[in-house]
Amino acid sequence: MALDRVHLRKLLKIMFLDAGKQRSAIRADIREDIGRENGARSSGGDFYAPFWADAKRHAFASGDLHELVSQRIAANARRSDLYPRLRDGFLLWWNERRRWTNEPFRPGDQLKAQYSFPELDATVKVDSILSVRDGLGVQHAVYPYFAPDPVLSESSARLGLWLLSVALPSVSLDEIRILDVIRGNTFSIDRNPLHGDEEAEFEETYSEILRIRESLRREYE
Repeated sequence: MALDRVHLRKLLKIMFLDAGKQRSAIRADIREDIGRENGARSSGGDFYAPFWADAKRHAFASGDLHELVSQRIAANARRSDLYPRLRDGFLLWWNERRRWTNEPFRPGDQLKAQYSFPELDATVKVDSILSVRDGLGVQHAVYPYFAPDPVLSESSARLGLWLLSVALPSVSLDEIRILDVIRGNTFSIDRNPLHGDEEAEFEETYSEILRIRESLRREYE
């Protein structure tokens, strides 16, 4: 997906990579974009989507994540490195660190959105949210960050929380979490409060990513 129309998790990853890895990631995005323009077929969809579907099944007690991940790996050996790490991180959070206790849990509203930056002619997409209503009817929204590198930091999570807050106005910000899945860590405004300058910081950082992309794109012309 081109960086001017991008998933939040991918953008957070690229924004906070070190300079060398960042340029490599942007070049990879450019090559994919050029391939699509030339009619190349996609690489087979979102690598992480099957895992996240299984994690949701586990959350609602309709499957066991250990068994589901084993089945996914048996079907595709490329998953054998990251899927166990994702599984262990998710279960660490779900079993030991999750703070909601009012069971039973059931699926909440389907949540997805797009947030536009008109001055950048760019859009950030938000989807794949784990939406859970607890036994008291409170809706919790968990947005997944899958990347093994870089670790989701307080700075990157703060920008992500800001974007989620404006993209999902129907959800209480107190109940929004970003989950760094591999490490089983969540970020929320009670522990990572917004500073008030997130919109400007996000737009400035995103603008720089797009500037680098345009500069690198010339290498392929």
